[in-house]
Amino acid sequence: MNFRFNNEVDIPLSDATLKGELIVPLSAEAIVVFSHGSGSSRNSARNKMVATYLHQHNFGTLLFDLLTPEEDLQQQTRFDIGLLTQRLFAATKWLQKQPTVQDCSLGFFGASTGAASALKASLRLPEIEALKEAL
Repeated sequence: MNFRFNNEVDIPLSDATLKGELIVPLSAEAIVVFSHGSGSSRNSARNKMVATYLHQHNFGTLLFDLLTPEEDLQQQTRFDIGLLTQRLFAATKWLQKQPTVQDCSLGFFGASTGAASALKASLRLPEIEALKEAL
């Protein structure tokens, strides 16, 4: 498969730099931003499997960690929906500035606390065209 972009990324925010992976197939017209649940990460087998399926169907993906490794060790930050929402919002704003995705529509895919943050962030981002919760 040919990609427009396929690389690890650093997402600089006001309070942290988050690690992620942005993959955009050559003919992608939409990007799915993952908002994973507590205890999960951009490297989880399930997230990778879903992302691969999306790539095969010409969707781009942004898999990133909503928390830094230090923050992820603290249970209170794992369940801080306000913090997770702010991080998802800021990462989405960063993504929108990337030249490789300028003509792509955006959607969220969330599970657990990630679904809650995706719902809340989508209220602040009217450009989000789709929202899917994993059950």
